[in-house]
Amino acid sequence: MPLVSSRITRRRVIAALVAVLAVLAGLLWWVKPFGEPEVTGELTFSTGVRTGVYHRYGQLLEQALAQDLPGVKVRLEPSEGSQQNLQRVAAGEADFTVATADAVSKYRLDGKPGASRLRGVARLYDDYVQLVVPAGSPVQSARDLRGKRVAVGQDGSGVRLISDRLLAAAKLDPKQDITPVSIGIDTMPAELEAGRIDAFFWSGGLPTNAVRELSERFEIRLVQLGDLVERLQGSGSPARYYRAAVMPQDAYARARNTSSVATLAVPNLLVTREDTGARLTEQFTRTVIGSRDRIGHEVHAAQLVDLRTAIYTDPLDLHEGARQYYRSVKP
Repeated sequence: MPLVSSRITRRRVIAALVAVLAVLAGLLWWVKPFGEPEVTGELTFSTGVRTGVYHRYGQLLEQALAQDLPGVKVRLEPSEGSQQNLQRVAAGEADFTVATADAVSKYRLDGKPGASRLRGVARLYDDYVQLVVPAGSPVQSARDLRGKRVAVGQDGSGVRLISDRLLAAAKLDPKQDITPVSIGIDTMPAELEAGRIDAFFWSGGLPTNAVRELSERFEIRLVQLGDLVERLQGSGSPARYYRAAVMPQDAYARARNTSSVATLAVPNLLVTREDTGARLTEQFTRTVIGSRDRIGHEVHAAQLVDLRTAIYTDPLDLHEGARQYYRSVKP
């Protein structure tokens, strides 16, 4: 009897080991299919200003890539925003980036260098356009900005594109009817708090930490932009990527808004070049989708990345590596 019992125990141990190995094999298959060499090398991810959502998203994605692609060294490169990001990828100075769909559309329409080489990897989350003023400001709409000192974003940012279009839709000349201040979200809050500007435009995920932190130490209010959406959408091709949107009142709980705020939103796209390796892009896409919940704990907008809509990267064609990933997970 002891011999039989010993044999049974050994069989159970072997069966348990087989089950564990099967699970590990499944996990290894998720990271890297058997028979394929590990992806190695370096890649540069162009992000955004250091206090913006793009850069924080890039930092968290870098951590996820370190786990999923340990053979790839990732370098983050801060930028002014969407326009500069696209220039870098098109020129081969960066391999991946994030840019708003309207900025991509304008880059292509303007025939900028390398525009035809750009490819989509995923549609991410939407940016919400935010017009921030001191709580006691008389500004109730963009039209009230006449004569004001307004931060409109840096030259290479997507914010600059949107703020110029919004001001034009409000029948204001961005160069003559306001005093434009070309700064980014890294300095906008401090300048508003110090009274050196009267308002600032920002386009980013909700909530943007720099705006939230400002609201916790200084009384601010977000101004509605919903009255400009229809006029804006009729202003040309890139503007078709804007949609009417609503910022919930609790997006910035300390802001002095008594209700939700009507505004507009625009999709963010993950962008690369056509010559980026297919296997690298496939694995990169897998990490972007797979790390959504982990990144979403800190960058709440990332929780909105959805496998069902990620494939729609209009106005860019989908990169072949990304296409391979979406095919592999298709039900």
